[in-house]
Amino acid sequence: MIRSITREARFLARDRGALFWLALAFLLSIVAVSFGIAEVREQRETIATLIEEDAADRANALAGHEDWGSAAYYAFHLTYAPPSQFAFAALGQRDSKSWKHRVRMLALEGQINEADTRNADFGLVGRFDFAFLAASVAPLLLILLLYDLRASERMMRRHDLLVATAGSKGSLWLPRALVRVAALALLLLLPLWLGAFVEGAGFGMTLQASAIVIGSLLIWWLIIELVGRIDASPSVLLTSLVGVWLALAIVIPAISKASIEAANPVPDGGEILLLQRETVNDAWDLPKVATMEPFVERHPEYGDHAEIGEMGFEWKWYYAFQQAGDQAAEPLVQQYRAARLQRDQDAALASLLSPPSLVERSFERLADTDTLSMIAYEDSVRAYHGELRAFYYPLMFPEEPFDRELLEALPAYSPKR
Repeated sequence: MIRSITREARFLARDRGALFWLALAFLLSIVAVSFGIAEVREQRETIATLIEEDAADRANALAGHEDWGSAAYYAFHLTYAPPSQFAFAALGQRDSKSWKHRVRMLALEGQINEADTRNADFGLVGRFDFAFLAASVAPLLLILLLYDLRASERMMRRHDLLVATAGSKGSLWLPRALVRVAALALLLLLPLWLGAFVEGAGFGMTLQASAIVIGSLLIWWLIIELVGRIDASPSVLLTSLVGVWLALAIVIPAISKASIEAANPVPDGGEILLLQRETVNDAWDLPKVATMEPFVERHPEYGDHAEIGEMGFEWKWYYAFQQAGDQAAEPLVQQYRAARLQRDQDAALASLLSPPSLVERSFERLADTDTLSMIAYEDSVRAYHGELRAFYYPLMFPEEPFDRELLEALPAYSPKR
């Protein structure tokens, strides 16, 4: 077997066509990993800059006010989801969902969903990252490397002679295909390994990613092997294999996506934003008791401090109807979240029919750039906003005297990692 592999490696070294596709695979892998590293480093630099500017801006805002309501209104608080150490390989949902927000003590859902009012379908194009390369491009390169191993020999009328010389079909075609598959896998993975080392990704995570790539290539090798046994010309085999690739990489995912979206309608982020803002704007014209009653139902501990005069402006009334906006949007937010989770579960099942989709989802899961990770970030923003309310409400509603030193205890956002 070793002698056969050595022989096939020498043959491969003289095959200019195969060398071209292998070189292209290596180049594309370098480009994909480089783009990914550049993108996540830019995101980290953006976060580092925003952290400094956010702290300075908040300190400046808090210094200019002498009451709890004004301090809460003018102070912004940065929240963010830093890219993981493996995010360079799969940017995933970070292309289509916001991974940073500057929030205030105002109604939160409008702030979270404000960036979701654009058409998210444009985000589906995404960037050229390693996950896309491994999922969709690598199978095509493997097809180009393997599709005519048998057919070309048949066309040259050397097939039977080669088989007879080799002694068995397996001892001829298996080493030849194995050398090409191994070479493609190695050239794809070398830049990934280097990128993982540079980014500090763990060995276990890198090993899992490598196993995903190799497993995907083995599946496609099996598909190519089955189709290649057909007694047909190389052009017919190539057309058939490209058709299989189109079906598995494009047609099935497209049909699955359309079916999943039809079965699980998701409210648009703009609907949540509009409902929350309408509720807040309408509150200005409602009797103040109509705002304070639902607030006290949610926060009975402030029932003794909920008396608001109908004339004039009070901060605690203002923040009560800001929270009323979030409470009005809650059912729609829960529907939005649940539908996204259901879509993700259905997409996970559908990906079992599409190796490219399965590979891409697996990489996004490893990189913490999948739908679950983005929802977890949104949940962390809501939790942090709840901490801000828990800080300000006990000071604002009982109308405690303003003490600037207490602002040093303001909750700080901590990304969930």
